[in-house]
Amino acid sequence: MTLGAFSISLNVKNLQISKEFYEALGFNVFAGNEDKNYLIMKNGSALIGLFQNMFENNILTFNPGWDQDAKTLESFDDIRDIQKQLKACRIHLTTEVDENTKGPANLIVMDPDGNPILIDQHV
Repeated sequence: MTLGAFSISLNVKNLQISKEFYEALGFNVFAGNEDKNYLIMKNGSALIGLFQNMFENNILTFNPGWDQDAKTLESFDDIRDIQKQLKACRIHLTTEVDENTKGPANLIVMDPDGNPILIDQHV
């Protein structure tokens, strides 16, 4: 199973202060919209999403179909196939994808310590 590009999505209290902090660590704005309270920051292949008032916890995020530059891969494991594999491994899904659909979709699982993992396919 290939999960695609990895990033961590951080719940931040102040987007501007967090942006300045991560810029000091060598990150640059890669995507996002400050007016919509989120930025994606990049340093090499490391990606960090900064999200103000969008969710409660920090989230591990995977994007099937994307590389670390958010470019669409020619070949990738579709989220519906990933979901089937997770179910076969008896991993509880917090949210599921409708297997009768195609294209963009997402699902959420929790790791054994309660950390949310978002698998978010954009293509």
